[in-house]
Amino acid sequence: MNILVTGSNGQLGNEMRALAAKGSVHTYLFTDVAELDITDAEAVLSYVKDEAVDVLVNCAAYTNVDKAEDDVALATLINETASRNLAVACKAVGATLIQVSTDYVFSGEKNTPCVETDATNPLGVYGRTKLAGEQAIEATGCKYLIFRTAWLYSAFGGNFVKTMLRLFADRAELKVVFDQVGTPTYAGDLAALIFESVETGTYADCSGVYHFSNEGVCSWYDFARAIAELSGSACEVLPCHSDEFPSKVTRPSFSVLDKTKVKSDFNYAVPYWRESLKVCMQELGALK
Repeated sequence: MNILVTGSNGQLGNEMRALAAKGSVHTYLFTDVAELDITDAEAVLSYVKDEAVDVLVNCAAYTNVDKAEDDVALATLINETASRNLAVACKAVGATLIQVSTDYVFSGEKNTPCVETDATNPLGVYGRTKLAGEQAIEATGCKYLIFRTAWLYSAFGGNFVKTMLRLFADRAELKVVFDQVGTPTYAGDLAALIFESVETGTYADCSGVYHFSNEGVCSWYDFARAIAELSGSACEVLPCHSDEFPSKVTRPSFSVLDKTKVKSDFNYAVPYWRESLKVCMQELGALK
């Protein structure tokens, strides 16, 4: 099969590239905006047809939560319009679209993990445009899988882990919010799930929306403390409230995803978040 990975220069795209480089029974095509502008519907359809794409993994997204509040048009173009373009192209050639979405489609008001059928209620532009992207894909009638994930990090690109490591090196003390709870997700684990499902053909027996993050629950404060401990940093990490860091958008206060469905349908053993954090920090050369 021919597998197209869009947004391949991002965290998840780079993890997919690394897995494919280790060997695959299929042909992988990696593009980013320089090779394929997914906001151009005609270009997308032409590429998918010319390359006889069987599975399209969309790793592209507008993910700057705060900036999206002032950049509605671009966030909509990338998260909704481009997703629709990819879905229409997949529908035209009978390909399967694997889309990555977010926990931000929920308000975070529940105090139990969110399941796929829970009512959505995004609090900001980022969440609204990602949800609109999900709905646009569903409306095309193409074959699709949508993986909602949360707190994504990896050895690639910018993310919370790399930011904390940089700040720890410069500061003796650092405040991190403790009133936002969720689960960190190592992009390598999500990439492994997607890659393995394509390699084995499992994806073809699954459809619809799935939730994926690592196992366990923590606050951003707990996450930062773990990074400090594992790196051997002497920086003192202190808990604080979200209102000490004013933001244009309210972030979900409880953003834990229930992974029962994905574990059952894909027979995938989801790693605990601290164990995956160790793997990433080892890759970064930051594990003491």
